[in-house]
Amino acid sequence: MSTEPNKANTLTPKERMRIPRQDMPEQDPNVRNRNFDEVNLGFDADTAVQEGLRCLQCKKPLCIDGCPVKIKIPEFIQLIVERDFPGAAAKIKEDNSLPAVCGRVCPQETQCEATCVVGNRFRPVAIGHLERFVADHERESGKVQLPKKAKATGKKVAIVGSGPAGLACATDLVQWGHEVTVYEALHEYGGVLVYGIPEFRLPKKILGAEIDNLRNMGVNFVKNFIIGKTMTVDELMGQEGYDAVFVGTGAGLPWFMNIPGENLNGVYSANEFLTRVNLMKANNFPQSDTPIKIADTVVVFGGGNTAMDAVRTAKRLGAERAIIVYRRSEEEMPARDEEIKHAKEEGIEFMLLTAPTKMLDDGKGWVKGVECLKMELGEPDQSGRRRPMPIEGSEFTIDADLAVVAIGNGSNPLLAKTTPGLKINRWGNIIADAETGRTSKKGVFAGGDIVTGGATVILAMGAGRQAAAAMHEYLETGEWVEIDG
Repeated sequence: MSTEPNKANTLTPKERMRIPRQDMPEQDPNVRNRNFDEVNLGFDADTAVQEGLRCLQCKKPLCIDGCPVKIKIPEFIQLIVERDFPGAAAKIKEDNSLPAVCGRVCPQETQCEATCVVGNRFRPVAIGHLERFVADHERESGKVQLPKKAKATGKKVAIVGSGPAGLACATDLVQWGHEVTVYEALHEYGGVLVYGIPEFRLPKKILGAEIDNLRNMGVNFVKNFIIGKTMTVDELMGQEGYDAVFVGTGAGLPWFMNIPGENLNGVYSANEFLTRVNLMKANNFPQSDTPIKIADTVVVFGGGNTAMDAVRTAKRLGAERAIIVYRRSEEEMPARDEEIKHAKEEGIEFMLLTAPTKMLDDGKGWVKGVECLKMELGEPDQSGRRRPMPIEGSEFTIDADLAVVAIGNGSNPLLAKTTPGLKINRWGNIIADAETGRTSKKGVFAGGDIVTGGATVILAMGAGRQAAAAMHEYLETGEWVEIDG
């Protein structure tokens, strides 16, 4: 079928729906499981146009409803079909400042693609792959377009945290003419995007290019600066003269299982394990300063994307056996389908309906294995997933010389403890209005995982954009509305 622009608009919906979804080219699994190069290789222009032709250009595009930042999906796809790739990039960036990132790591299958009308009968349009193509094409062309900025307002805004929520908030505010400074506690910018997501899913040069775009728009960045220690929120608003503050510090405090032996050497939280490799380049030790234990058999506890990142990283570090231990079935796994698929292709073992009960000591303070119980699923719990129940007498042992706990994260209490008047809930998350990000402290807004707990990149970005709109209104009017709670 022709992909010429003048032919595209003559295709009937039936003809469009007969076009098969275009597959994403990938590295060979038996090659990629020993390197940190990107797994997905990206569409070329012809493939992107062909995939774009599958879009029905619905009069009521449900895909936009499924997108937390409301990208104008049919419009940017039509521009791809017309081979106006710069126009498509500009259209996406009206709503999303990190398209190359979101095109790679967002769970489109449960968001925009889940509501795609084509998906009612066939595989949905590959919206995420198309977004990635547009962003990569623009970057590789060397002709990156920056949004226009409004006249300077004279207002100063501090963004605490350079993760997806903070970056999205900063993008909108700088476009509206405010002076924006992003404060980052670590020595690289990007938050969870840089320390939590491996190179083979999100190359750091891609993230760096997106952040450079924000810097070129006028956003100021300050690293190695811990709000709550280097300076408090009150000092930012007092001494430094900021008119408003957005808190987007994420959920970086790891949870543990509280089982015997969890404090043995060789037992890592997923945060530490991934940060050592992703941010501190432990995979290049001794060329880098940070070491990490290289193990023959690695066990990772959990079923989310972080667990998949950790176990696939362990395989690339040289593990002969890299094993996921998860207490529910695959159907209940919160990880993306693509990440589970890639893990299986790369030789990752899955021990499902299995729960650890004790870490075993080799006598020298190092982990040597894990005692486990087999589980069966009972009635649904508060998460809506069926509750795992232990099977009596099903105990068994897994030999392992490294273990990674990837069962979730909580909020670092430092900022809340050093900010009088900032209310938090019983989980340590900041209480903020869901629509505006307003907190209990005047002039302070919050969004992303620090409010909701661990969620997705795009949901955090959506929260950052909502907060930016409310901050802009507050900066213009000075009016503050107290929140409930």
